[in-house]
Order: sequence, then structure tokens, then C-alpha cells
Amino acid sequence: MKLELDLGNPSFTSLHRAGLAGLWMTLKQLETETISPPQSLNWQLSNRRVILNWQGSDLKILEWLSKESFQTNDGLISLRGLDSKTMRRDAQVIVHKGILGTFLQHYRTRKSIGTKTESLSLGEEEKEIQVSYEALESYAHQTFASKLCDKNEQLLKKPISVAGWLNPGAVVRHVAFSSDTSFEELPENAFVLLFAPVACYYYILRSGLRDKRAQYALVIPEITDLEKYARYRQHQHLRHATYKDFHASGLGDAGLRFLTLETTVNITQTFGIPRCQVLTLGTVAWSTNQKTRTDIYPVEASDNICHNYQVCKNCLPDKLIKPHRSINSSFVVTSFARELIAENLIRNRPWYSGISEKVNSNELFKKLYYERGGLYQVIQTVQSDEREKLFVKACHEAIKFTYGQISEQAKKRGEVPNFDRETVRIRTGLGRCKNSDTFREFMTDFWSRAGKIPTLQEHWEELMEFVMGENNWKKSRDLALLALASYKGKGISDEDDADEDNLDGENMIDVFNSLDHSNF
Repeated sequence: MKLELDLGNPSFTSLHRAGLAGLWMTLKQLETETISPPQSLNWQLSNRRVILNWQGSDLKILEWLSKESFQTNDGLISLRGLDSKTMRRDAQVIVHKGILGTFLQHYRTRKSIGTKTESLSLGEEEKEIQVSYEALESYAHQTFASKLCDKNEQLLKKPISVAGWLNPGAVVRHVAFSSDTSFEELPENAFVLLFAPVACYYYILRSGLRDKRAQYALVIPEITDLEKYARYRQHQHLRHATYKDFHASGLGDAGLRFLTLETTVNITQTFGIPRCQVLTLGTVAWSTNQKTRTDIYPVEASDNICHNYQVCKNCLPDKLIKPHRSINSSFVVTSFARELIAENLIRNRPWYSGISEKVNSNELFKKLYYERGGLYQVIQTVQSDEREKLFVKACHEAIKFTYGQISEQAKKRGEVPNFDRETVRIRTGLGRCKNSDTFREFMTDFWSRAGKIPTLQEHWEELMEFVMGENNWKKSRDLALLALASYKGKGISDEDDADEDNLDGENMIDVFNSLDHSNF
């Protein structure tokens, strides 16, 4: 038998090409460890092709490859292609939980030996976190060879049905017509898919926009060079990731995080990865017993996108919530603001686009508002039109002067100033702007109430375009809400400032208590 598997195969999808990369990495690791294959088996590896040759029983060869490729180590999935056994324990748990949340999320695909809890690293100079996972005795990849062969132990000649664990999202469309609506693959293509978990990457999602519809992200790289990609997948940032690195706020965040390990490296030239696909799996109303594919989107990172995403990631990091009254254990909270920004970046839209439509409730605004310090830094650092920054600055000044008036009036009455009421008034006022006329009316009133605004006076002609332009009002409304959410100055109490940095506080827990923490 001779199998020639090439990246250029027209029947291959991105997942097939990832599977071919996983097979390449596995065979290369077998060579590195000098593990002797059956005497009849040999292979040749190039940057775009894998060739397998053997004599005799196809079943015995495929079973040997499966046995050597897919193993377990103290209850954890161990992949030869990743040299899993030499990875740090927390990195092994990341791969294990990622595969269970994507490829092997159905209970029939694995044999469990119970639940284990371990302390995992959150990074340098950070405390560990307790993580529970399902330990395994075996899983479907180890026994799939028998499904590829006939009773004579030879590779089947006709297509076979492909289950969802082999190709996430590839499910029977109608149970009553399973034979007509199931996915099918040639046996050799199904064999390639078997190795996709080796090359793919995984994130736990904590989305503020998609809720339970997005609980795991499966990152499928677009591979153009097998050897180069093998080096990328074994990169220290992926191979030795901490549990905190295992989290992403959304689909765009997961894809860009995967593609931007090093800002100084052109990943397309160095590693042959021009883009990736991100597939999300989560719970939907019609299938609560297992996770269903809920979204898929291609992510491509240009130099400008990479720069802005790195700014976003540095200014809006994930946070560790420590045990506190209403919660018994620590967990990681991802940045809601970063999710909004990353979703725009992957779609080549302005980084703040659509914020007014998406942040349409007091609860969502609170999530954004608690990241005001990081948002302010993003505005100052991100690559964008300088006039947009001036508009936000003018709004910041207007908010400052408005809060100052409230503070002065409250002081005269001997009362505590109520800044929150004014913040809600501004936010709801922006929410009521449904066309250019209502937005122009709101902004002129907002600015006139504030009094003299230095930036507005100095850049009057430039900024009037944001208010008077018929086609710019939605963009300007987004920038105005962004200014409100990122304002950090006089008029904010010391207690509010403390809440932003002290994530043990009850206020921060209240903001995030609607999140599902079952996968932490």
C-alpha cells in the first residue's frame, strides 16, 4: 500500500490540511525518538507532502500508528506529535481540556475514569488555580483504524460516514435520513482528519456577546508548509502556555491571539501561516446535551491589525478573580472590551465600530466601564485617525466639566454628588439617537451644557464633521459612547477607581456574575 497525501489535494479542507500537518509532526517525532516501525512501514516527509509505504495488512499498520500517535498519560490525552509527555503538566491539561471541549466533547467518544483536580500555573509571579478535568482511560482516536478497513484487513475503497468527533460540526442533519444527510469521506481522507487535534489549537471562551453559544474555540490554521508549521506549533508560547493563556474573550480574540505570538516575526514568511479559521462550539436551545458548532470565521492578521491587537491585549489583559464571599474558587475573567475590539479587527472595521449597538444595556456598559483605564490607554496608543482621538478627547473634557458642575452643585447643597445618574443619562441619550438629526441634537446639547471645551474650540472645523455629517453619525455615536466608557478623571470616586484594580471587590464580581464558570 502506498498513500500519497499532499497539501494541494483539491478535496482537502483547512481541517484536512491541519490533519496532514499533525500526521507530519507525529511521524517526525517518531523519527526523533528513534521508534522502530513495523519492518514493512516507511515514510517520506517534505514541506508539502507525506508518503506512506507498507506491505501486508493495512489494519495492523494503521493500528500501530494509532497506538503510537494517540496515548494517555495519567488520565490525560498524550499526543506523540506534540511530544506531550515532555510538556509541563499545566500545558498537558490545556491540550486535554481543549480536545475534550471540541473534538471529543460527546461522552461516547471517550472512556472516563473520573474527575481530577489539579493546581495549574497562571504565569510568572501569579498564584496557581485549581482546575478540574475528566480523566480518560481511552478515546476514539485510539481505535479508529478498524473503521477504515474491511474484514480482510485492507483499507476500504468506498467513502465512510464521518462523525462529529472527527470533524467538529459535521453532524447528521436529519436523524430520519441519516444515510442521505451524514458527512462522508474517503478512508484515506478520514485517516488524515484523525491527526487534526495535533495541529489545531484550543481556547476556553468567556464571551460577553455570545454567552453559552460560544464556550470553546477551535483554531484551525491555514497551512502552506508542513515543516514550517510544525515549528510554529511547537513554539514555546503554544507548547508551554499557562492556564491563563488558554482563555479568550471571543472568536476574534482567539484567532488573533493564535496568530500574534511574536510581533517582530512575519508569520506568513517565517511559518507559512497566512490565516486561520476559528470555529466556536457552545450550547444551543435545541441541543443542550452536547456542544454544537455555533460560528466559524476566517481570521487574517495584517501588520496594522497585529499592532492594534497587541495594544489591545497589553492594555486589556485577562484578570484573576480570587475567592470571595459568593464564589468558592478562583477563575479567569476575560476582557469584554478586547472581545469587542478583536471582533472588529478581524472584519477590517474601525476598532470601536458598533459599540453603541452591542453595548445596549446597563449591565454590558458596566462590564465595559470597569475596563475604563485600559480603554483609555488603547485610545491613546492604537493606530487610528487622529481626528477620532480629538473627538474622544473633546467628549472627555465635556464629561469632566459636566461632572464638575454636578460636584459643585452638590457641595452647595451639602450632598454627595451623583455622577452615576449623569452617566446613565448620557448613555441612554446616546441610545435614543436613531438618525443623524437626533444625534446632532444630543451632541449640541451635551457640549453646550458642559460649557467651554478647549479641544472643541481649537479644532472646531475638524470636529464639526463628526456631528454635522449625515453619513458619520453612527461612527460618531460609537466614539461618544467609547469616551463615556473610558473616562477616568475628576468626578469618579476613589472607591470606583479602587474597584477597577482590585478584582476581589464585590462590585467586580457582580458585573461578571452572569458568566458561566463551569469550564474554569
